[in-house]
Amino acid sequence: MAEQLEGEALFDFLCAGHRTAKIACVKKDGSPIVSPVWFIVDHQQLVFTTMNNSLKYKLMTRDPRVSVCVENDQYPYGFATLQGSVHIKKLPVEELLHWTTLIAERYVPDDLAAEYGKRNAVEEEVLVRMTIEKSLAFEGIAN
Repeated sequence: MAEQLEGEALFDFLCAGHRTAKIACVKKDGSPIVSPVWFIVDHQQLVFTTMNNSLKYKLMTRDPRVSVCVENDQYPYGFATLQGSVHIKKLPVEELLHWTTLIAERYVPDDLAAEYGKRNAVEEEVLVRMTIEKSLAFEGIAN
């Protein structure tokens, strides 16, 4: 039987492994877009970066409400759907490097994290924090 995830169990699920978040935004005409992002959890917020010339950035700047899906694609499967709003912050490259390296540490081999962090800490990159306002999550949905 599937287990519903809330509180710390939800954040443990979000932090597990190399799962990506799929961020959904809405264009002006009402049509949706979905983009995968690497992320970490910090103070119960999803933290990721994006380029300031990306469509995702432009849409989140216009309307900070987003929906996110994170899944466990390994048997017995699980998922978390999240709704909330984002806060976008332009940081000095030196400060952004801290975040881009932390995010890279989750997804790349240890010996490459600093390289990926540096590659992503550029003037055009911004830090995005998503505050989770609603969630629905289950683990073990195939049980």
